[in-house]
Amino acid sequence: MSDSKPAGQFFDAAIGLLRRVRDEEAGAVADAGALIADTVADGGRIFVFGAGHSSLPAQDVVYRAGGLALVNLLAVPGVVGIDVMPATLGSALERVDGLAGAVLDTSPARPGDVLVVISLSGRNSLPVEMAMNARALGLKVIGVTSVAYAEETRSRHVSGTFLKDHCDVVVDTKITVGDAELTSEGIAAPFGPASTVVASAVMQAVMAAAAGELAARGIDPPMLRSGNVDGGHEWNGRVLSEYGDRIFFRHH
Repeated sequence: MSDSKPAGQFFDAAIGLLRRVRDEEAGAVADAGALIADTVADGGRIFVFGAGHSSLPAQDVVYRAGGLALVNLLAVPGVVGIDVMPATLGSALERVDGLAGAVLDTSPARPGDVLVVISLSGRNSLPVEMAMNARALGLKVIGVTSVAYAEETRSRHVSGTFLKDHCDVVVDTKITVGDAELTSEGIAAPFGPASTVVASAVMQAVMAAAAGELAARGIDPPMLRSGNVDGGHEWNGRVLSEYGDRIFFRHH
């Protein structure tokens, strides 16, 4: 039964979206997990990228208890979070041409690696060029984005294309244009954004799929444990040491 209060309505909306993505994107999630498993098995590295609030689901799978140890954040200065001042600068940087190429060219990424690009709209220059440049460098690209934006808005990239057009696998988050699930009398603007909830769930589902796929192939996936359980630090130390050449968040 739907709760008539906004808080309950938001939970209902988020749960509805999660169920829809689970049911409609199961194949894409499995494909993304298999692509990551292939990369791990072949000795490749995994990178994740998101700008602004889309960086939150990216950061959620990096150096994470219960997560895959090999996931590295591909950071672009000024767009990783809202710590940049003014915050509006981060939004402006997402529209700067050439920034993605410069970041990739100076990153450890190499052919055979995989990059997950998270972008709610997929319409700004930065995520589009990140995917385009990554594929040109020989990386596989997984896109986590709302396909609705490509149907209802115009691209801000000179090519007129969206993130979804430059990916090997696309997982559609199903978020509506505007990223606000609720409306209410007395509140002038729509509210209740659910993109972070859904994209974070997608990322964890993809990593779970990758771990399951690796196990099915007889490969023990390098997972991290919580440092707040007995033996966690020792476990993580062994994993980080064994896979140190593929983990970049440990170095300056």
